[in-house]
Parts: sequence; structure tokens; C-alpha cells
Amino acid sequence: MSKKKAPKDTAASLRGVADVNEARTWLKARGIEELECVVPDQAGVARGKIMPVSKFFNAPAMNLPSSIFHQTISGEYPDDDVPGAGDPADADLVLVPDFSTLAVVPWASDPTAQLIHDCFSRRGEPVEVAPRQLLRRVIDLYAKKGWNAVVAPEIEFYLVKPNTDPDYPLEPPIGRSGRPETGRVSYSISAVNEFDDLFEDIYDFSEAQGLAIDTLIHEEGAAQMEINLRHGDPLALADQVFMFKRTIREAALAHNIYATFMAKPIANEPGSAMHIHQSVWDEKGRNIFSGEDGEPTEAFFHFIAGQQKYLPKVMCILAPYVNSYRRLTKAATAPINVAWGYDNRTTGIRVPPAGSAARRVENRIPSSDANPYLALAASLACGYLGLIEAEKPTAPVEGSAHGLDYALPRGLLEAVSAFEECDELGALLGPTFTSTYAALKRGEYETFMRVISPWEREYLLLNV
Repeated sequence: MSKKKAPKDTAASLRGVADVNEARTWLKARGIEELECVVPDQAGVARGKIMPVSKFFNAPAMNLPSSIFHQTISGEYPDDDVPGAGDPADADLVLVPDFSTLAVVPWASDPTAQLIHDCFSRRGEPVEVAPRQLLRRVIDLYAKKGWNAVVAPEIEFYLVKPNTDPDYPLEPPIGRSGRPETGRVSYSISAVNEFDDLFEDIYDFSEAQGLAIDTLIHEEGAAQMEINLRHGDPLALADQVFMFKRTIREAALAHNIYATFMAKPIANEPGSAMHIHQSVWDEKGRNIFSGEDGEPTEAFFHFIAGQQKYLPKVMCILAPYVNSYRRLTKAATAPINVAWGYDNRTTGIRVPPAGSAARRVENRIPSSDANPYLALAASLACGYLGLIEAEKPTAPVEGSAHGLDYALPRGLLEAVSAFEECDELGALLGPTFTSTYAALKRGEYETFMRVISPWEREYLLLNV
């Protein structure tokens, strides 16, 4: 589609309305003709329907088949006899719009808006396997204790040349200088400037959708970038990551570039992460990680202990694909452990330097290919269990943690087994989600095993 920038709105009206009546006014004021009714699936991919605005308001309840939450990334389904494989009848789900997510689609050729929906059964029950509902489930656990979780994600991604043949490795794109990057240029302003036109579009598209970028930096890899988001409510931030990924891909395509959130897209380059900053606040708006004297509280250490104990059990969510584990090796800069430290980027759990009001815990383990709804739900669930169980963490690590042993699963199947065997997380996230998600990941692994890699042809073809 050709690019068409949205008209400038006032800050208060950029995104979201309260109800269907405000939605009618909002859409009419912008001359919106089409509406994308979107549901994030297990991979964080946008599913749904596109329809004229008039049909959206006049049609009966919107439906999608339940199978949208039981499909692997390759479009297949687990075997019917596998627990969690899905509804054999593939019954309809009822889609309910969340009008707070209403936003324009600034790259569309015709005036178009998007609206994220939640899924319910015909009896009005939330669909447990829907990622957005799972995150709500975890947020509600905090709320019942009088807590509000606050998060700030950081998303890394690569820009690469268009690649239509999966047998060929990915390469950095050509910037305005006419040359691709060849060396490490972390935090380089000039390297970001190579793609000024692209990033201007990303900022324009984000502004039109009411998405708040905090900072944009060049990361360690060739044409690897990172966008940091402002802290806030977990569901709202998951929505933003979901929309940002789509925005960045669309903006890149308009410049004949691919944007990829693969965890390890290029063999000799660093992997891409989705770091999650987390804190917990009470009903009076106080950070429970800090006491009145400004010192860290027991709750702060309990939260870290929960991360240490349970993050290895949710790795199949935080690192959801076979490729994800290529990032988590001793040869890379990504963490392979659940050690923690103050301002220590070699640990899986980092406490950034900040004042007492901003004291937080950064989970550096998730990869950028993770579904933001599931990753936030899983990470916060680990911290919640730590708060409930009131255990103590290990001593903080000073200096490099790269020499420590592996404390995370080395592969997808190992991670899935650890997830299924954790009763505490199973009870918290629900047995339906647990069995469904495990079945999907095993199905994806079986699909991967059908593929013969270049390594196998290189070293086995004539040597064994």
C-alpha cells in the first residue's frame, strides 16, 4: 500500500475512546472508511477481519474460529489427540472491542483505523488461551493484593536487505551512504542517520497512533536498532509493543527494507532481546520496592527471588522458537543465567541505577521474538510468585557473570518440559493455557525437524 500520513491530532485524541458512541464520533471526524478488527494470536501475529465502518456498527457480534489460538507459526495444528490441541469442533469465539485501543493505520492507502479485540466464549467467559486475557489474569492477581505492576519494554530488531529465499543468509541493508555496515557501531548517531528517512516515518506513524517512543538507539549488531518505551500499565504496554512491531515492519517495507524481530537472524551478529523493566506499586501510588527511608524493601528482594526461581520455567514463552536459543550462548552477549546484580548487564536480572521511587528490576532474558502479552504475563507471574513465597535471592554478582554455568534451558523441548512440570505456574496461568501452549511449541519443533540445515550438509555430507 502507498504511504499516506495521517492528519495531525491533538495529543488527547490520538488514540483510544471510552465506548461505542465515542468511537462513532472519532471515526467520522477522521473520515475513516475501513476498520481492522484485530486479535493478537499466540505468536503475537495480528489476526482478524477488515470491514467497512458502517458494517462494523450495524453487524451482529463478530466471530472468529477458536483455532486461531491453536495454530503454530508455520500454520499447522497439533495432533487432535494432544492435550491442548484445541476445540475439535472449532467453534466460534465472540470478539469484543476494546475501544481504548482505537487508532489510525497511518500507512494504509485509504483512511483506515485499527481496533484490538478480546475473545470470549458464547457464554461470556474469557478465552483462557488468548494472550491478552492471560496478561489480564496476571494483572488481576496483583490487583487482588492491592498492587499495580508497572513495566517498560525495550525492543531490539534488525534492518536487513529484502530476502525472498530462506536458503540465503540475511545481510545488512544499504543506507544513505551507499554502503552496508561492517563493524560494531553501538550507540552511533551517524549509523542511525544512515536510515533517517525510515526512522522519520516510524516516528510519524507512531505519533499518528498515539504510541510513545522514549528513545531510539543503534545496538551492537550491524543495522541492529532498539526502541525503548515509556513505563506504564502492562496491558497498555503490551498493546504498544504489538502495534510497534507492525509499525516498524510496515515503515521498513515502504523503504524496501525488512525489519525482523528474530532472536538471532544473522549468524555472527548479536541476538535481539526484549528487556522488561518491572516495578510494583501499592494503592497509594508508592513503589513497594523502596521503603520510606529510600532503601530496598523485602518485597524488592522477594520479587528478584521469584524471577530467579521461575524464569527458567517460562523460557518457552520468553524464548519461544528454536532460533531463540541461538541467542542464549556463552559466545554471545545475552545472559545464560538468572544471576542478578546492580547495574550489571552480564546478568539475566539487572537492577538499573535509579532513585528510590524508580527502583525496578530489569529482566534481560526475553528475546524480541516473544509475544509481548505472554512475555509480560510470564515475567510478572514469576515476580508475583516470589512476592507470595517470600524467598530470598542469591547474593548480587559483581563483575562479569558470563563465566557462570548455564541456568536456563538450552533448547525448546527442554524449556517446554520445564514449563509443564512447574505446578506453581500451571496453577497461576491455568491448565488450559499451559497444555495448549506446550502442544503448540512441540508442534513447531516437529516442523523444524523436517528441515535439513546448511551445517548438516557442510559437515555430514561427505564426512560420515
